[in-house]
Amino acid sequence: MALYGQRGFDQTTVAEIAERAGVTERTFFRHFADKREVLFGASHGLQDLMVGAVTRAPASAPPIDAVGAALQAWAVVLNDREYSRQRQAIVAASEELRERELIKMATLTSAIAETLRWRGVKEPIASLTAEAGIAVFRVAFARWVDPANRKELGELMRESLDQLRVAISA
Repeated sequence: MALYGQRGFDQTTVAEIAERAGVTERTFFRHFADKREVLFGASHGLQDLMVGAVTRAPASAPPIDAVGAALQAWAVVLNDREYSRQRQAIVAASEELRERELIKMATLTSAIAETLRWRGVKEPIASLTAEAGIAVFRVAFARWVDPANRKELGELMRESLDQLRVAISA
């Protein structure tokens, strides 16, 4: 993260990352497919967390509440605001990383929609709910990493989800 912040993503090499970490390039590649995965490597665990939370939501829970449970699970894990700010700035500064982030979010959205379908939610409600959940996350996350914000991510997730409900019923 420090190298990306200092030199920029494009100018930072795997050799520099490995050297800073005190490992060989070969060891780096045992852990990461490429230098992008330093920023995105946790996405599989995140997907498992989110899908698990949707799966474990009470059977009687409306789809949006099941997704809300997943958002709250995410908020508990994503608790390092300064790291998140740094990561977000690095991603925002690189077209390649912005594209990668969109792909990862689309994959997560698909997994949530699939889990909702598994719960018996019909289309297009499953896909719409999954997309809405990711939109709630994006809005809450942007507010959370804003230096002027003092609220916690979980609170911002709840607020954003409530505001979505208001928008839908208006």
